[in-house]
Amino acid sequence: MKADVGAETWAVSRTYAWVVFALTFGLLLSDYMSRQVLVAVFPQLKADWRLNDAQLGGLVSIVALAVGVLTFPLSVLADRMGRVRSVAVMALFWSLSTASCGVAAHYDQMLVARLCIGVGEAAYGSVGAAVLFSVFPKHLRGTVQGAFMAGGVFGSVVGLGLGGAVASHFGWRAAFLCMAMFGAVLGGAYLVIVSEARIRPRHTLNDGPAARLGPRFVSGETVKTLIADLFSQPTARLTYLGSGVQMFLTASMLAWVPSHLNRDYGLKPDKAAVLGAGFLLISACGMIACGMIADYFSRRRAVRRATFCAVFSLVSAVLLGLAFLSPPGSLQLALIGAGLVTAGGFNGPAGALAADVTPLRAHASVMAVLTLSNNLIGLAPGPMVTGLLADRLGLAAALRFVPAVGIIAALIFLAAARSYARYLGDENP
Repeated sequence: MKADVGAETWAVSRTYAWVVFALTFGLLLSDYMSRQVLVAVFPQLKADWRLNDAQLGGLVSIVALAVGVLTFPLSVLADRMGRVRSVAVMALFWSLSTASCGVAAHYDQMLVARLCIGVGEAAYGSVGAAVLFSVFPKHLRGTVQGAFMAGGVFGSVVGLGLGGAVASHFGWRAAFLCMAMFGAVLGGAYLVIVSEARIRPRHTLNDGPAARLGPRFVSGETVKTLIADLFSQPTARLTYLGSGVQMFLTASMLAWVPSHLNRDYGLKPDKAAVLGAGFLLISACGMIACGMIADYFSRRRAVRRATFCAVFSLVSAVLLGLAFLSPPGSLQLALIGAGLVTAGGFNGPAGALAADVTPLRAHASVMAVLTLSNNLIGLAPGPMVTGLLADRLGLAAALRFVPAVGIIAALIFLAAARSYARYLGDENP
């Protein structure tokens, strides 16, 4: 049997590979720092420009909307332009857009600048991962990908915590400029240090001709096959929908809890941002723990993956609903933390569930559809709709209604469980 030549060998030196990882990871930090710093400065923006909550939510949602719509086409374009050049261009573009937020004179300018951040960041997750796959051998891909994606969580935490601290001492404009400087420096370093010529051999060796997107990729027959792979199974369709609906709840909470701490607990913006960053870490740890739990109990009966998605959604809805029915205080904070542990718990099992019912050849596209659903159904409308409710009812009252979305997600996941049981021939979902 011929050995897989790419499985254990390194196409570049290990030192160079880890330098590429450090820069690529750092840019993912910058990506999410640029997104999340806005949430840290909500109180100052609201006061300075007399914005309502719907407008603040719109500034969050516009980034997710751009990412959701543009992820796939910009990833294809990046493959054709060259990944290293594309990464550097994206980083410099989102950094310049973040700086534009810092010098914006009014809301409309800020909204356009936030839209441009989303355009710059749309393809970075997929292209950055592809660069790492080019320099690391196959047996390390899972480890490298997991570590790389963790950068999004840490970047959100840094953006919220550091952004709040900088804004408290130097004003909200300085917070945006600080994040922009970090991304611009790393983007420039990436262009100088990472070489397309050095990563290309690994791309050619491991990925083969199918990875180089040519005319056949967009042929009518190929598109029909891909659509059938992605959407023919009811379980997959329900999983896409349930994931997006539950992400509405998660995104709304993570966007507005810091402002709730500022308004209803009287915390200064910097302290509210730091505590909000702590809740974000709790949510991230919950995603990992819930994924491990679902995997453990689904080893003998795969259908339980869908059931756990429903359970995590329902538990988060109940805990967060109770939290915002309670008065501000220690009990409410504990319930918020407990609810956020399970609010994002669906991510891992939902991805596995969608992959289970779709062909191996389509798994990258399956993840892209999940990303699209999460952004267009959850991340984009969630903060904005919550802001609209807050303008009418007050923020605390609006947050009492949002957890009901988790019940809807749970029902969708239960329907997915029944569909998946039929797919597997399991009579007891």
